[in-house]
Amino acid sequence: MQVAAQTPSPLQEWQYSSGVLLRKMFEPSLPTWEIVVGAAASAAPLYDGARPYRVRPGPTVDIRYKDLAFLSVGGGLGVNLLRGENYRAGVALAYDLGRRVSDYPSHLNGLGDISPAPVVKLFASYAVSKSFPLVIRADLRRIIGASDGLIGDLGAYLPLPGSSRKFVMFAGPSITFADSNYMQTTFGVDAAQAIASGYPRFKAHAGMKAIGFGFSANWFITEHWMVNGDAAVSRLMTDAADSPITEKRTQGTLALAVAYMF
Repeated sequence: MQVAAQTPSPLQEWQYSSGVLLRKMFEPSLPTWEIVVGAAASAAPLYDGARPYRVRPGPTVDIRYKDLAFLSVGGGLGVNLLRGENYRAGVALAYDLGRRVSDYPSHLNGLGDISPAPVVKLFASYAVSKSFPLVIRADLRRIIGASDGLIGDLGAYLPLPGSSRKFVMFAGPSITFADSNYMQTTFGVDAAQAIASGYPRFKAHAGMKAIGFGFSANWFITEHWMVNGDAAVSRLMTDAADSPITEKRTQGTLALAVAYMF
């Protein structure tokens, strides 16, 4: 329940749906409709590799119907096409916020804007077992327009010791890959941009983009009220780390939400 279903995700991608698969596995008779609404705020870098941070307030919404369809500010609008006791796979529509020169003109001048664009996401999650509730999650996102690229994640998370029905904690790592279109648009500098910006030309190739680790906690204050907190740290790798646009290779994100469950 975070404030943006965006690409690249300011949190680890698995954090947008942490616990959903495990809850279904341990509580098979879930209600037909589950609706959660509230307010949230996140503190994250202006864009991947930026030194300045921005605080973004916004709503938090998570609506689920029969373990079939969902609408989530964090996960987008999606459908679980394949469903089983310990697995899910489907498709969702999210968006890419892009990058505006006006957000950081002293550093981005001459590079041009990266326009916001819709994103189609394929995803799959698998839980090992009830006795070992490790969830493995993979996704592949296609940005339609703007960078017109592919970006994907492979991650895993596990409930932490000390979790209970009223206070649940998850943690786990992830690794992110991207194709050459995405990497060049986001981290590369072409000939025209080099002249306009003063940066040297830089060719960004397909490959590993980042590695990261995330922590999520849900505190159920009452039957209906809850507090959700998320923290993540990521480290840019390969050409994303070496780009002249990148100021900071290691970045952190914090998000907090207060929500009401109907």
